[in-house]
Amino acid sequence: MEEERIRYAVEHTEVLKEPRRSLSTFGTTNIHYFLLTEPVYKEPGSPEKETVIREGNVVAERPKIVTPDYLLNLEGFSKEARQYFEMARREVGPHATGILYAYKNQPENLTIVSEELLQVSERLKEMIEKEDRPLTAILKGVDELWDVSILKFIFSLTRGSVPGHVEEMGRRGYFDVDRRGLPAGARQRIEEMFTMVKEGRLEPGALKTELDRWGVFDEYEDRFLALFRRGK
Repeated sequence: MEEERIRYAVEHTEVLKEPRRSLSTFGTTNIHYFLLTEPVYKEPGSPEKETVIREGNVVAERPKIVTPDYLLNLEGFSKEARQYFEMARREVGPHATGILYAYKNQPENLTIVSEELLQVSERLKEMIEKEDRPLTAILKGVDELWDVSILKFIFSLTRGSVPGHVEEMGRRGYFDVDRRGLPAGARQRIEEMFTMVKEGRLEPGALKTELDRWGVFDEYEDRFLALFRRGK
């Protein structure tokens, strides 16, 4: 029954207005959304005109180059997911590169208005065009499973961005793997993290975790410890 409810929510999710820009290849993208639903308490065929408006942001972090070995060291995955990573490791090799996308859903406001859903959508479209907001989307979803509708939107957004990201990263050599099994893109990310730690924009622990996940802390150990010495 739960799977059927989720499938129903996915099938009844519709993007009424796409954002005019795709996800950034080398930076964070903040997509603002309006998710429109009919209230769960509304009776079928009821003459009442009400629409629930959920407003928030989907923050897409900068796409990250990963390998099966790296994924094995990530937290938050189930036993089954780790078994899948092990299978991928055997089938494609421990250093085969891929792209990992990470998102945060940040709900902001919820309002209920006495208007039909499509009328609300048209009004929001006019506002978005007038204010020139290229990173804003309007979605139609299912009230009781509204977060499933957000996930469906995120999946579609990612699927449309992947080919361009792969092409651009490949052209810049980010997928090239060195003798330690580290992609060039990961090397660059580590260098950026060192700079961020020095400037106080990143905790050293985050850098240490990244080095451990790639299994290269021994290579960077001296540089890492130098961060804690006076004047470094």
